Amino acid sequence: MKARCMDQCIPTRLIFGCGSVENLATMKLPGKKALLVISGGTSMSRFGYLDKVIAALKANNAEVIIYDKVQANPTRKNVMEAAALCRKEKCDYIVALGGGSTIDSSKATAIMARNEGDYWDYIVSGTGKKKPMTEIPLPLIAIPTTGGTGSEMDQRIVITNEDTHEKIGFGNIHTFPAYAIVDPELMLSVPPVFTAFQGMDAFFHAAEGYIANVATPLSELYSLESIRLLSTNLHKAVVDGNDLETRTKVAWASTLSGMVIATSSCISQHSLEHAMSAYYPALPHAAGLIALSLAYFSHFVYDVPERYIKMAEVMTGKKVTDPNEFIHALAAMLTRCRVDSIKLSDYGIKSSDLPHFVTNATETMGKLFEYDPQKLTNEEKLDIYSKSYR
Repeated sequence: MKARCMDQCIPTRLIFGCGSVENLATMKLPGKKALLVISGGTSMSRFGYLDKVIAALKANNAEVIIYDKVQANPTRKNVMEAAALCRKEKCDYIVALGGGSTIDSSKATAIMARNEGDYWDYIVSGTGKKKPMTEIPLPLIAIPTTGGTGSEMDQRIVITNEDTHEKIGFGNIHTFPAYAIVDPELMLSVPPVFTAFQGMDAFFHAAEGYIANVATPLSELYSLESIRLLSTNLHKAVVDGNDLETRTKVAWASTLSGMVIATSSCISQHSLEHAMSAYYPALPHAAGLIALSLAYFSHFVYDVPERYIKMAEVMTGKKVTDPNEFIHALAAMLTRCRVDSIKLSDYGIKSSDLPHFVTNATETMGKLFEYDPQKLTNEEKLDIYSKSYR
């Protein structure tokens, strides 16, 4: 068989390990003045992470300006506010401290700190104006405090336009963080339910990237190891969040899942979820993915059965012949992680919303449907939503 040509690059410098955040005090920084981006909550202050990062930066003679308004589903407004502050204060680089939402918002802020107009001018789908960036974004140091998206190691950015109800992914070679500092000690305080949510998000990145029709031999290695680590360790982190060894394994799996996105792609499970949380921003991204997951992955079982078998084998540690064993293993994982009873109606979603979600998902994130193992019709998309609505 003739090998398919690969052209891949992850330009982010990865610094991984317990205590690695201390590197901020001695590493060569991308400038003298940093915009430090955090969420609008209190956890970064309450657990001392904010003070630790500020102290390390100041020990390295950096000046720090703080933007602290990022939402759980980050918005275009967040991006433009932070970019305006960054320009006003003449910051040289950005430090993102938080989960995937904070890192994504920071990536977009890095674009708008150097490019004119509105962030949506550069979005290439939906109502975006598809303008090319004229300037390279500011350098970004990404410091995740969750074992979740792996956004610190990929180029993708997901932002919601609250005016048009569009939640769209975007990114290119210039939107990779310059540095990723992954310190599992910063993840010990994540509550059980959010540990489960974030870990399952990373799991779906890996699983989607593995069955995507753009998967590569490199992404497959990252995917399978991430799937193995999460399926055998995530429930342990949910039960005992203070187990640093387990947190480290989950953090590494999450980092790998970001590398999956950088070398393969998410597929339409993410398109379908983005449509829901675009209209219902209180819906956590991972909760939406979890609700969709069994119906979604069941749809492609016989399109790529050998891949489902391989995923099931790394999850169960045994020889598998039936691709449906992956669905059973996924259902068992959701139960062990205590997230098997999620109901979309708990977040205000109504069954009458489902046809609108189909339209939104197709029009705003239609590109990801092209990476599915088999093309989904609109009727099949609605069927997945309907089976997930409970």
